[in-house]
Amino acid sequence: MSYIAVSRRTARRRESEQATRRLVVILSISAAAAWLASVLMVATTHVVGVIHTYALIAHILAMVVSFGAILLVDWHGFLWLIGRRGLAETLRLDGAATPLIWGGLAGLLGSGVFLDARLSSPLTDVKLLAVLVLTLNGIMLIPLMRRLAHLPPSASFLDLTQGQRFHMLSCLAISQLCWWTAIVIGFINAASQPLTS
Repeated sequence: MSYIAVSRRTARRRESEQATRRLVVILSISAAAAWLASVLMVATTHVVGVIHTYALIAHILAMVVSFGAILLVDWHGFLWLIGRRGLAETLRLDGAATPLIWGGLAGLLGSGVFLDARLSSPLTDVKLLAVLVLTLNGIMLIPLMRRLAHLPPSASFLDLTQGQRFHMLSCLAISQLCWWTAIVIGFINAASQPLTS
């Protein structure tokens, strides 16, 4: 009878990685469903006046909270990448900013329903797609962030595998591209809409 011993630590890591994959799938499906529900509600919701004004204020505040937190985390991550910050400090900041990022995104989806978006506009479609991609991109970072949490606090960017470095840099690029695309198109759309009372 042959038996290959698997350490408890290895078994726990495999279980943890499987749990993380399940979490990513569940969160991705949930995020896509929330995005789709928001888009479908936009198609059937038309408000003007005070409700539209409050929704616009909530939308801008949610954007500031979420994107502001993203910029701070990305900047801090860049400082870690060039060796100016420690990994533990960067992970601590990421953990503190995570509720702001996801809460802001939820606020964007909720308030966006009441902004009377023109779904027939190609620019609006690009903006909505950018929001979906940036949301899924953030979810795809979860496995990497969990792996980083198991590294020594003094670990540097160069201590990551080539795949991990590519994962991190590509997610950063996608995040910034999608955020700026959505923001610029949002302001273009707002400027082109007639003022309503």
